[in-house]
Amino acid sequence: MSSKHADPSVPPLRIAVIGCGGMACHHAASMLRHQEIVSIPFVCEPSAPTYQRFALLFKDAGVVPPPNVPDLTTLLRHHAGELDAAFIITPHALHHDQAVACLEAGLHVLLEKPMVLNSQEAHSLIAARDRAQRHLVVAFNGSLSPQIRSAVQWLRSGELGSILTIHGVVWQGWNHYTQNTWRQIPEIAGGGFLFDTGAHMLNTVADLAGEPVVEVAAWLDNRGRPVDILGTVMARLASGVLISLSGCGDTIESCASDVRVFCTGGIVRTGVWGERLEIQRQGEANLTPVEVPPSHGAWEQFIRVCQGTLENPSPPEVGLRMALLWDMIRASAERGGIPVTAQQGTHPA
Repeated sequence: MSSKHADPSVPPLRIAVIGCGGMACHHAASMLRHQEIVSIPFVCEPSAPTYQRFALLFKDAGVVPPPNVPDLTTLLRHHAGELDAAFIITPHALHHDQAVACLEAGLHVLLEKPMVLNSQEAHSLIAARDRAQRHLVVAFNGSLSPQIRSAVQWLRSGELGSILTIHGVVWQGWNHYTQNTWRQIPEIAGGGFLFDTGAHMLNTVADLAGEPVVEVAAWLDNRGRPVDILGTVMARLASGVLISLSGCGDTIESCASDVRVFCTGGIVRTGVWGERLEIQRQGEANLTPVEVPPSHGAWEQFIRVCQGTLENPSPPEVGLRMALLWDMIRASAERGGIPVTAQQGTHPA
């Protein structure tokens, strides 16, 4: 929904921003440019300095900053009736309980990735969504990108033949810039590089695969840190398709990715965030870029889902799929790389 074509009869969606850190500032800056379709009546941020930095965005835009209610329970008790939705942008370990609370308060929820810490929490969150009968969208860049959606259509159409193997790699100077932050505290982060930036790779590859992972062998290297910094994963799908994934979170200052799907009749190249889409067919010398529809941000697509004009492209079932894969990765890594099956790798209820 471009703001140029916003329906003036539809009031802006009232979204409470839960967590006001760097990613929240990124999204809020975009929202402030589209106040005809979205508003932020309240925020919930326990850190006063973090809220003050967030409020500067509004002051610089000539807008009165939204009031901060530092406690989520208090915010929902007193102000849920003044809201339509919540955008949760907090450390990973908080996602499940905060999302459940917002759903139970009658709000639609846009939830940053990774959705939850494990498959047990994922099942619980899906059940909460079903009870509340509200929309829950997970902000996975890949699932929300026209590149990945188009790639999935190409792969499912059969025009490129059968999938043989999928290979993904993502790299970043993650270790350096996340030191002394919550992202390297296991109890809060739930994992390291492969569960943070690497979550995009796990999700996008699962999107492209389109079927369950049944066996995983994985190795994680913490490089002296409390969480994983390097990771290598080998996996097998139910159909026999083989997958190899690599995450390097301790390289030079950079952040990039490459994903390739090799089929009997062609090759697809994309990225973990959907940053490109190229296809090479039999007889062609090179990969050729594929034109895709315009891209829209996470919160803009969320608004469309809430208004009923877009089918949810990233529901919590997507988060469950990734959580199941992460459970298997963690289970195999804890066993020194011994392969585990889906049943063995499921987080116990």
